Amino acid sequence: MALDNFLLDLLEDPVDHGPLLYVESANVLYNPRRRLAYEVRGSIPVLLPDETRAVSDEEHETFTSDPSARLTGPAT
Repeated sequence: MALDNFLLDLLEDPVDHGPLLYVESANVLYNPRRRLAYEVRGSIPVLLPDETRAVSDEEHETFTSDPSARLTGPAT
């Protein structure tokens, strides 16, 4: 289930407070600066630093080139 746009406008990385990349096809919120992915379970983003997973170079390339991926945070 996709995350609501209103929620996506509010989300940021809990550690560096920057925007995240929502990759719906992979069901993750991805921080390309830290190369860490936060899982989305159902429609609930799990933004706990202890629950992140490292992302390989291949996954990073896939996530950042996904045309349907969307940055979180306020629209500019």
